[in-house]
Amino acid sequence: MNSTSDPIKESWAKIAPFWPLQNLIAANPLQGFENIKIEDAFVEGQVHFQQQDLPEPMLAVNRETIKWLQVFLDEGQATIPMPLGDRGLYASWKKLAQFDERLHSNDSQKMSFLDGLAGNPEEVIPSCLSYLKIDSKDHAQFLTIMLTSLSGWASYLKYRTQWLGITEHKNPVSQVDYLAVRLVITSLLWPQAKDMLQYYSESRALARQKQSPMNSIIKNESNYRTPLLKLLSKQIIEKKDRPKAQLVFCIDVRSEPFRKNLESIGDYETLGFAGFFGIPLKIENEVTGESYASCPVLLQPKQSVKERHSCKAYSDYEKLVGIKKFYQSLKYNFATTFALVETLGLAIGIWMALRTMTPNLANKLKRDFGSYINADSQITPLLDDLSLSAKCEYAQGALRIMGLTNNFAPLIVLCGHGSTTQNNAYASALDCGACGGRHGASNARVMSAILNEHEVRQYLAQQGINIPKDTMFIAAEHNTTTDKVTLYTKYSSEELLELKRDLELAGAKNSQLRLSDMGIDIDSQKSAPKTEVRSNNWAQVRPEWGLARNAAFIVAPRSLSKEVNLEGRSFLHSYDWTQDPKGESLKVILTAPMVVAQWINAQYLFSTLDNVAYGGGSKITKNITGKIGLMQGNSSDLMTGLPLQSIYKSDKEAYHELQRLMTVIYAPRSLIQEVVSKEDVLKKLFGNGWVTLSCIEPANKKIYMLERSLTWKELE
Repeated sequence: MNSTSDPIKESWAKIAPFWPLQNLIAANPLQGFENIKIEDAFVEGQVHFQQQDLPEPMLAVNRETIKWLQVFLDEGQATIPMPLGDRGLYASWKKLAQFDERLHSNDSQKMSFLDGLAGNPEEVIPSCLSYLKIDSKDHAQFLTIMLTSLSGWASYLKYRTQWLGITEHKNPVSQVDYLAVRLVITSLLWPQAKDMLQYYSESRALARQKQSPMNSIIKNESNYRTPLLKLLSKQIIEKKDRPKAQLVFCIDVRSEPFRKNLESIGDYETLGFAGFFGIPLKIENEVTGESYASCPVLLQPKQSVKERHSCKAYSDYEKLVGIKKFYQSLKYNFATTFALVETLGLAIGIWMALRTMTPNLANKLKRDFGSYINADSQITPLLDDLSLSAKCEYAQGALRIMGLTNNFAPLIVLCGHGSTTQNNAYASALDCGACGGRHGASNARVMSAILNEHEVRQYLAQQGINIPKDTMFIAAEHNTTTDKVTLYTKYSSEELLELKRDLELAGAKNSQLRLSDMGIDIDSQKSAPKTEVRSNNWAQVRPEWGLARNAAFIVAPRSLSKEVNLEGRSFLHSYDWTQDPKGESLKVILTAPMVVAQWINAQYLFSTLDNVAYGGGSKITKNITGKIGLMQGNSSDLMTGLPLQSIYKSDKEAYHELQRLMTVIYAPRSLIQEVVSKEDVLKKLFGNGWVTLSCIEPANKKIYMLERSLTWKELE
């Protein structure tokens, strides 16, 4: 279908992907417009995504489209799956649409239209465009309208087709499939849909007359940025003596205040690095056989690692699966459903009361029962499939990028992160904004094991990285909801016990700080139990603030920011420019972690700007559909952003502050300029104003800002 292939690609290019609930990824909803200036993109956003008064015939088309998409894309929520779904969206829909009276109303002409549809969706698209009298010059614009007027579902299909892959699912779907179905439904219900072209033209004219949100954004940025940059420029970059322990945390903004509290307690040095620790892995559970990619979605897993559990875990897992299968068979069998309710009704009622009145007790009982059924087991990563050269490459890459090439402490903790909340459809959004809701413990285990290997250390020594014999790497995980850090090691020593005590103290201090941000003033000794209650309370709509109020991405040694109160608003990536003469590490940081930070920043910004168009709406009125996403009511567009409660203190008072991400780099301008000039993604983000870039010159501590023209201007 050569005549429409370019318009189809052009229309889909305007849509940002939306990942399903089980592995949410932060994304810029205007990602399709990042190739233009951010001011112009705001206008396009108002035109395409912020329409609140679509014509009624278009709303009718949307309702019928949603109905079919809910059934076809269902991931197990529905008891009965869509018939013929394995044939693909268009093929299965074409077979079944003739039975849908809401589409054809038993009208002979409409039924004949359905019967005469081509079997190939690529032929259907130009046929429908012709039927709707859309001129060829307007094809791309009209197809874009077909997508953006129901943008949430289109975003999920963008994920399914571009990131998951067309054939990697029991019900395959393509972008052409969806547009064909969308156009046929439109042709049946609203033959005058060409009117949408005029409607959008008028909407664009009105959008250009409205006040741009950039005015508020720039005002917020000016109040925040200049004081921060001046404080940072006054800090002294210093080399410390060998610390008692070094802890490497994820760059996540929630790690920063925890790090500051830990550093205030003892002789600890903390560093920031991407939470997958530079290893794009596919993790496979030997017990369950399940596997998943444990790395940012920007990367593809290059290595596969199996996790071995204790022998008892195998029998426990089979026991647990058997119980679940038996319960599901009773729950969904029409003959036993009512009997199940009668039998378990009282017990479930008591359990619900416990979860509501005493969430911590309920969680303890659940945990104890789970331990009885499926005992905790020691997890060991099997590195057999990793060659020595691969191990050495990952080890050297991680250490050099974060600048940890000397002055190694006796104990080095690689700390991943995750979260635990109850009854929270957005739970995976609190785990990580980059890795699809995956926790970082697995990668921490693998990298720790690699760095403890004698052969790897021999290679590193040949490269000038000498790790002392008494240095031990261990894995850990930081629970951002409860502020608990769990160390994964079978070793025990006085130093480890002291570290555990200090981590608990730092967690309590951090919990106290986070609770105060939620309007709860409490003693630090009581803060840990309080945060645990919020984590376990299934009625809690704000278990934590997530990455709300994020504003800066700082690429520098920790000493640049250690004495500055960053208020938990900064991504911190460790970097030492003196160890990176060619800018190779800086390139990696700016084209991967910084891009992910920009996705996160944009998601929070737009969810706050318009929580209906770009956000998730209120948690209280949401409905999960198909286990893939959320709707408001029983038939709405998919809500692709953050819920109101994640960014607002109340229905009207925002907690998150509208700002673009500011990247701050402590390195010479010449080095930064060389990296930026060679990377198209950086020229796009900086040149179009999606991210701003600041440089603190090491030679004189002067502050420079990168202009849209990609030239530097000194901050006065």
